Amino acid sequence: MLNTILFMVWIFPATIIFGSLAALLAFFSKTGNLPHKSAILWAKSILFVSNVKVNTQKLSNIDPQKSYIFMANHQSNFDILALFAGLSIQFRWLAKAELFKIPIFGQGMRGCGYISIDRSNRESAFRSIREASEKIKNGVSLMIFPEGTRSMDGRLLPFKKGGFVLAVESGVPIVPIAIHGSRSVMPKKQMKIKAGNISLEILKPVDTTPFNKENKEELVKIVRTMIGDALEKREAESS
Repeated sequence: MLNTILFMVWIFPATIIFGSLAALLAFFSKTGNLPHKSAILWAKSILFVSNVKVNTQKLSNIDPQKSYIFMANHQSNFDILALFAGLSIQFRWLAKAELFKIPIFGQGMRGCGYISIDRSNRESAFRSIREASEKIKNGVSLMIFPEGTRSMDGRLLPFKKGGFVLAVESGVPIVPIAIHGSRSVMPKKQMKIKAGNISLEILKPVDTTPFNKENKEELVKIVRTMIGDALEKREAESS
């Protein structure tokens, strides 16, 4: 109960403070790196008051000097916090448009250079994909939840195709990430916070150059299988 109370007390002032700081820092950072660091502090502060620890495994699978498209499973709102805190590299979010409408938080996301995608509007979604492609060509890594929303029971949902189209067009590797433990901290549609540990398992990058728009379904299957296998293996080990 205490973790939930502290989370509820801190989440709003933290968002105002660090969201405003990110928007301010955007005026002094053409790359968006400084605002992104503000977002990392925001996430770490919320994890701290919630008594949730994040550990990252197999970080050596990625090269901080290279660009990637990161794709992670999505079980909880704490996934976002864990990815901010657990990845010691710069990346930008490709996130649903609704998040950008939240006061202060949305301004902070824009200041960080994150990209809004409206999946209900096909033309707008393609513009977002093109914008993301330009950022990747300029050396920026991108973070995507390919399921598009949080899973209720922890099982992987079908993957949206937009991120894979982007990966094929840009030619950068996809790095699958299996997030373990976040659902027990805060399941979907619940506000109760349970102290615990979240683990980020960085899987081996998937080369996207052999794929194109015609065979991207095979790429989707490979990435989804990698994440699914990692989740099943961890569940089997803990049972």
